[in-house]
Amino acid sequence: MRSHLLNDTTAERYRRTATAAVERVADKLAATDRPFTGITPEQLAPTFDAIDLDRPLGDTTAALDELESVYLRDAVYFHHPRYLAHLNCPVVIPAVAAEAVLSAVNSSLDTWDQSAGATLIERRLIDWTASRIGFGTNAGTSLGTNAETNADGVFTSGGSQSNLQALLLAREEAKATDSAKLRIFASECGHFSVQKSAKLLGLTPEAVIAIPCDNDKRMQTLALARELARCTSEGLVPMAVVATAGTTDFGSIDPLPEIAELCELYGAWMHVDAAYGCGLLASRTRRHLLDGIERADSVTVDYHKSFFQPVSSSALLVRDGATLRHATYHADYLNPRRMAEERIPNQVDKSLQTTRRFDALKLWMTLRTMGADGVGELFDEVCDLAGDGWQLLAGDPRYDVVVRPTLSTLVFRYIPADVTSPAMIDRANLYARKALFASGDAVVAGTKVGGKHYLKFTLLNPETTLTDIAAVLDLIAGHAEQYLGESLVHAS
Repeated sequence: MRSHLLNDTTAERYRRTATAAVERVADKLAATDRPFTGITPEQLAPTFDAIDLDRPLGDTTAALDELESVYLRDAVYFHHPRYLAHLNCPVVIPAVAAEAVLSAVNSSLDTWDQSAGATLIERRLIDWTASRIGFGTNAGTSLGTNAETNADGVFTSGGSQSNLQALLLAREEAKATDSAKLRIFASECGHFSVQKSAKLLGLTPEAVIAIPCDNDKRMQTLALARELARCTSEGLVPMAVVATAGTTDFGSIDPLPEIAELCELYGAWMHVDAAYGCGLLASRTRRHLLDGIERADSVTVDYHKSFFQPVSSSALLVRDGATLRHATYHADYLNPRRMAEERIPNQVDKSLQTTRRFDALKLWMTLRTMGADGVGELFDEVCDLAGDGWQLLAGDPRYDVVVRPTLSTLVFRYIPADVTSPAMIDRANLYARKALFASGDAVVAGTKVGGKHYLKFTLLNPETTLTDIAAVLDLIAGHAEQYLGESLVHAS
């Protein structure tokens, strides 16, 4: 079995095996003519039930052959231009190359003696991102010793973990003696991880206060101001305000400068969840949409959304790196205090995780190959496409579109001219989404707006065209009309 270990004696076997795997994927990508096959869990489950994991196939070729039937054949392919559902992006080739490197070397980013240069790469990327936000950098030193600025951060598994750590720091900075009095203020359109984080942090069920949004799905700052004043007058502690720069459903960006003013007035930690909108940091034409983000105490970025990176690639950035001490624990076997005194850079001092992949390498390879402008241009393309898609939807009498997009999301629903029943319209939209997914011709998402079912295009593929959007809209209308026609026949 030692022949399967990657080492100096198996390097050539590794080369052949990795090449064979890459060729399989490349062939599949080249031949994919739709984003999904439409297979159901019931249809696919028997294939897995028949596999005995205690009886190995014996070689990688056989395992790759099996992988075709259990995964590759029926995978959901985000690179297809008619995958329009969730915040999943096609990935850039330099990042995929980095994935192969980091998996094979298998560095762990918790301590210097497990990572060496990998730690410095992550730290430089944190500095770079902090600078793009407006926090500044640590003067080009990856040891972070510049006294002029304390901006810092750490890579995470995703936006939910970044939000959790940000709120952990906010809770500790609030220094409240009674955690039951802590309150978090977030947009009603914000990410559910805020509520989940509050629960994980031991806060009360009423700790998160939802702030209503305006017609553009942005947090209403007047409502925020009222809630902050009310809570303060009742002896409660405004622990944090979570502003969103790119809501999951609408891509809307909360009014960051106004929120920053209120946070300063009430002494609340300002966190910006820019998991989706972080691509604007690389845009030469839309960066102004994030004005005010530099005043945040912490920022979540998901490179695996609008930077076109493979999952996972996310980070938490903080304006004052000293606040990361709230995630620090010194263990004698890992990162004893003497290492900090000797200025040995251990990333575990900043992270909620211990063992951690070298995900930063993907962004490093991307920037060193394409540059930030290259990434920004890709994100600008999908934002432009969303604007064109909105024009198409706004002029189509079959559809009601909710809001003009700020980023690359369109929320809409099919409205038949001769049907007035809200329940029937809801069912028609739900059916259309399900039927479209079952056909495999396209994949779209769904959500609720005002209690009604809507459909959603999340456009993160620059290869998607307006022609693709128009074709998918026709498919949706066709499925909805089929449902309504059959429903009328059954009713009669």
